[in-house]
Amino acid sequence: MQSIDDKIIASLKKCGRGTIFFSTSFLHYAQAKTISKAMERMTNEGIIIRLANGIYCYPKIDRKLGLGILYPSFDEIAKSIAKRDKTRIIPAGAYALNLLGLSTQVPMNVVYLTDGERRKITIHDGHSIFFKHVAPRIFAFSNSLAQLITIALKEIGNGNVTEEQKLKIKQLINSQLHFSNADMRLMPNWIRQLITDLYD
Repeated sequence: MQSIDDKIIASLKKCGRGTIFFSTSFLHYAQAKTISKAMERMTNEGIIIRLANGIYCYPKIDRKLGLGILYPSFDEIAKSIAKRDKTRIIPAGAYALNLLGLSTQVPMNVVYLTDGERRKITIHDGHSIFFKHVAPRIFAFSNSLAQLITIALKEIGNGNVTEEQKLKIKQLINSQLHFSNADMRLMPNWIRQLITDLYD
């Protein structure tokens, strides 16, 4: 008969390395306390890594360059949490600016807007992921770039957008078709005007 550890490992191998999972992912094998003990053993043995309280990863390992264990990104962790909780998330704050190339600042902590519960997840290295609950309106965008640009520009603020940032936004929006009228109507007036002015 397979042990709990063996069952979990077999399941993770099917999913593949890089899989992020939770202590609650294997409650069909045993009670929560038993699963937690198994997670602890497997972490100590180096089979899995603990990312945060109750959050683990069956890590990818770089042997070619000798980098060893490759930790998942903030985005991968956040998306896994959102998938588990059946919620929607969008990068926000300094993280949104960085993703769009509007800032070179790499935030120590990242913020996501969500239609789910407000919470803070402290990651293994002391960094944190914040989930900030917002009204559903921001999730009504059909175009993810229009959505992210709107969030980023709100972070910068009206009148504070530099010429360099405008040029970057122009490059981004001219890489695809015009945003839909529905998406444009979801933007604050000053952002909609800025976007309109930047289109070739």
